[in-house]
Amino acid sequence: MLDFLPPRILHAIRHVNLHRLYELRIRADKPLRANLGGEYIWLGECGRAEGERDALVPTQKELSDTVFAASGYSVYSSAEQIKQGFLTGAAGERIGIAGSYVTEQGHILSVHTVTSLCIRIPHAIPGCADEIYARCLADRLQSLILLSPPGYGKTTLLRELARLVCERRHANVLVSDERGELSAGDLGSCADVMRFADKRAAFTAGIRAMRPDLIVTDELQPEDYEAVRRARMGGICVFASAHLTRSEDVPEKIFERYIVLSGLGKIGSIAGEDDGLA
Repeated sequence: MLDFLPPRILHAIRHVNLHRLYELRIRADKPLRANLGGEYIWLGECGRAEGERDALVPTQKELSDTVFAASGYSVYSSAEQIKQGFLTGAAGERIGIAGSYVTEQGHILSVHTVTSLCIRIPHAIPGCADEIYARCLADRLQSLILLSPPGYGKTTLLRELARLVCERRHANVLVSDERGELSAGDLGSCADVMRFADKRAAFTAGIRAMRPDLIVTDELQPEDYEAVRRARMGGICVFASAHLTRSEDVPEKIFERYIVLSGLGKIGSIAGEDDGLA
């Protein structure tokens, strides 16, 4: 986990509880920040810093070295991911990239200079999806979508829901993991994973080849709903998520449960739920 980080930053995070480290914010020539257990803190060379002035200040080279190492020391092999503004680490860490992008006719070709990285560290949180499972899935398997702004734990919840369905129902679960982070960790003995394929390709190939009872996928975009609709028409349940805050804003009413997550309290807290029939 996080082995791609440069020595100074790796040394700093080894002085904090990695089980509570959710996110790193690495900006060139700016103080190092971390989300530790839901609280943003400054990180110094030996862990938590008293203030901004005591924090470690990463260099431009350290950011470039991080991207190079996270790409498996071959930026070319990860070029398609980088064009989309992210990389995925070997342990499922999602590395968001900001900087100077090179474009041509509206299409991103590459990133010339990386100035900021947002590294999200995946965690298994047993029990975080128990309330959702009890309220929506205890009686039967049905399709649901989790709605919230970024950072509310949607991916963690989807991962745990997939594991619970495998464990309790022994259903065949196909995980469509477009960015390589949803499948990090143990998904259960009945799960199959398709990584780095867009949702349309993964749903089409997965349904034909793997005969899933359930497909689990993350971060639906408007163009993805057609693939979900076709799966639902074929009798396949779908668990998904989207960066939305109201069920009425979901473009197509193709789910049986719409769950709005709360940013207060623990991951898995529900702010609202409906069946989409209103």
